Amino acid sequence: MSVTVRVPATLRALTAGESEISVEGDTVAAVLDSLESSHPGFKERILDDAGELRRFVNLFVSDDDVRFLNGLSTAVPAGETLSIVPAVAGG
Repeated sequence: MSVTVRVPATLRALTAGESEISVEGDTVAAVLDSLESSHPGFKERILDDAGELRRFVNLFVSDDDVRFLNGLSTAVPAGETLSIVPAVAGG
């Protein structure tokens, strides 16, 4: 199942500047595994040492935050988009 991953500017060095990557996977975890296979370095930037989503990284399937769905087990239907959105903080 091919899905599109939207890559933020802060991670585009891992994708040779590409803002969107097409990978295979039917869950968020499978998509991240596929992304790591084709572009090493993603998982360490997105997941912590326990394999959980870093608190300053948000992942959206379509417009839904995976934290409010099934986390890394959230289904990603074929043709759907997974967006990686770093949290923005400031004062």
